[in-house]
Amino acid sequence: MKALMFGWEFPPHILGGLGTASYGLTKGMSLQPDMDITFVIPKPWGDEDQSFLKIIGACNTPVAWRDVHWDYVSERLSKYMDPQEYYNLRDHIYADFNYLHPNDLGCIEFSGRYPDNLLEEINNYSIVAGVIARSHNYDIIHSHDWLTYPAGLHAKNILGKPLVIHVHATDFDRSRGNVNPQVYQMEKNGMDYADHIICVSDLTRNTVIEKYHQNPAKVTTVHNAVEPLSADIVAIEPKKGKDKVVTFLGRITMQKGPEYFVEAAARVLEKAKHIRFVMAGSGDMMERMIYLVAEKGMSDKFHFTGFLKGKQVYEMLKRSDVYVMPSVSEPFGISPLEAMQCSIPTIISKQSGCAEILDKAVKIDYWDVEGMADAIYSICTYDSMSDFLSKEGKEEVDNIKWEYAGQKVRDIYNNLCQ
Repeated sequence: MKALMFGWEFPPHILGGLGTASYGLTKGMSLQPDMDITFVIPKPWGDEDQSFLKIIGACNTPVAWRDVHWDYVSERLSKYMDPQEYYNLRDHIYADFNYLHPNDLGCIEFSGRYPDNLLEEINNYSIVAGVIARSHNYDIIHSHDWLTYPAGLHAKNILGKPLVIHVHATDFDRSRGNVNPQVYQMEKNGMDYADHIICVSDLTRNTVIEKYHQNPAKVTTVHNAVEPLSADIVAIEPKKGKDKVVTFLGRITMQKGPEYFVEAAARVLEKAKHIRFVMAGSGDMMERMIYLVAEKGMSDKFHFTGFLKGKQVYEMLKRSDVYVMPSVSEPFGISPLEAMQCSIPTIISKQSGCAEILDKAVKIDYWDVEGMADAIYSICTYDSMSDFLSKEGKEEVDNIKWEYAGQKVRDIYNNLCQ
């Protein structure tokens, strides 16, 4: 089974949960002996793990003919791909795209992030998808999140093969209902023309059915999972101070509910002085949260780390005594699983997809600041509660594996390819 997957980010260079989920799912699927995955991203950095799939960078795919020598191509691209792949792709350019001002290799530049001209990059990415789709005979096409739906649709039109779109989030989640019409239309167009839709939770599945008017028979939930901890992560043993540490780790945006975490912290500190709070991450609400913390007079007990990645995430988790995810609308939420892997007692909002599969985490409504504060205080005060959540939570999460999610996706592939 040859799958052509379109994504937007891939570890170790990630800006959110999309890259983590893409890595976990593809690695889980690679355990199937006949699974052959080509994963396209806008811009690889050369240090991605390609031991179980092949990565093609849109920024390394020629869309305009250039007569370039092998040695030059090798010098420029060998860190990212086999130079022969460049020539294979060059043989499948299907139109003159010089008006897009490609570089000396005939390739379009991509930021590899979420730039101000994001819609332009999405369109350029779909053009590149046409070259890649023509270069190999794939059995199925799989697009991760709305940014890659146009690319998936283009590849489907070329190959005539089934398209699966993977909904990791919708604009209803990201905007708290204040939906961007352009984004909504791209999402709905992808859903309308896909052969099957995978959602990361029943919460998201319901949104897809109700808000995007999709046939329930066409929409399947495949919950995310978590990668087993590597030996170097297991070996991390940070020193802990005498104060308890309660951590929020994620994008500091309205979707994640950071203000509810700050409000809960204020209530906890009214009756406990042995607790510190950490907000790890970055986002457009960060400055507002800093001001809110100062306004409530708890700057000496509240810390902002900025964006953390890779090993830093686990170092922060292992320093923590409680992890809190107060998301207002969370399609899934992998970070609570990562915290529970580290034996960290975890509090999650009932409005998160992971709440559907986690029984050994404390669940509260995101707006229930008093309930959140009570849960934080109890875990930090009563060792028996902390020990129970620590032990039982880890045991539960260790049985939530990407291999199982990958098999569910493969079953969908098989049904579509019959």
